Amino acid sequence: MLKDKTKLVIWPVYLDATKSRAEGRILSMKDSVKSPVLKEIERAASELGMSPVLEADKAHPKSWWVVSGRVLVDKKGPKSIIVKQIAQKINKTRGQK
Repeated sequence: MLKDKTKLVIWPVYLDATKSRAEGRILSMKDSVKSPVLKEIERAASELGMSPVLEADKAHPKSWWVVSGRVLVDKKGPKSIIVKQIAQKINKTRGQK
């Protein structure tokens, strides 16, 4: 449980187009990203000015056996909107490559 109320936890599964809603995805399929990496989430969050903190040794509670890591970002609004902004930023940077 996160004690800092000024931060939000962003798990890669929140953005992952290869996961179902039951597995933890919170974005719609059209907004989600295929297999996002922690570094991409961190880079997108820092570009959006959310001062991200990477925690690579954490596992999502629904799949506790898979250590996927998580990113803590500043709480600057509802989680759904922040996750959507991060996904859009990742899609934009992937499109430029």
